[in-house]
Amino acid sequence: MAAAKKGTKPKVAGVRFATGLPEEAAHNHVHFEDKLHDSVVMVSQEADGNFLVKVGFLKILHKYEIAFTLPLNQKLGKNISAVPLPNLNLKVTTINALPEGHSIKCEYTAHKEGVVKEEMILTSETDDKTFLRVAVQARVLDRHHGTPMLLEGVRCIGAEPEYDSEQSDWHGFD
Repeated sequence: MAAAKKGTKPKVAGVRFATGLPEEAAHNHVHFEDKLHDSVVMVSQEADGNFLVKVGFLKILHKYEIAFTLPLNQKLGKNISAVPLPNLNLKVTTINALPEGHSIKCEYTAHKEGVVKEEMILTSETDDKTFLRVAVQARVLDRHHGTPMLLEGVRCIGAEPEYDSEQSDWHGFD
């Protein structure tokens, strides 16, 4: 047997593989719930009574339909509508009363990168002085970061044409 060099240690490694028995394999895999809370649009009530709707990652220059349910709000009642706001990026398309609250669908155009927050105002149809603010928050990725996996309740419905300065006919002053 050859002598080991001074300062070196014998290399010993071991790897254990499952034997393939079903009962052993059953303890080694990961279980997921049917619906992970991270995969759906999250609606939370703020301390001031208004709501924050987190819709996850979106891609810039894409248009999305966002659907969520707001819990029943006693001060607004069953019949509510969206106050028309001069917001070009967020538009409420439908509001339907449900036993547990209101189903709301809106369209959002991701117009700038980063964490963005757009607001809508919902008002009671019986008392126009009673209203509720709903902020829709998203993380908008630039066009070089791939396509995000959308949450349940978010659907891409179109994309704006992308402007690429390298394809432009304008070459500047010569």
